[in-house]
Amino acid sequence: MTRAIDTVRHCATLAEVREGVNALDDLLVPLLVARGGYMTQAARVKNDASLVRDEARIQAIIERVRPMAEAEGGNADLIERLYRAMMECYIAYEYEELAKFE
Repeated sequence: MTRAIDTVRHCATLAEVREGVNALDDLLVPLLVARGGYMTQAARVKNDASLVRDEARIQAIIERVRPMAEAEGGNADLIERLYRAMMECYIAYEYEELAKFE
């Protein structure tokens, strides 16, 4: 199995770095949009602002992604920080979506 870190090619220029980042953004943005779609569904299903922030679920996600990051050759602390920031953004988005259903 190839780890994600092993797919990163050596770059000799900043332009090559940016090309690689742009290629990843082309993959990430659609996935993040789809994740947001699930947050809209969560808001609709929960239909209660007190259910939006779920600390147990946040911790479960962190416990799931940290080992994945390590297995892919990544920095688990960095991935945890990214996920926590992302989840805060999606929690705020879920509150916005919930307001549309009220």
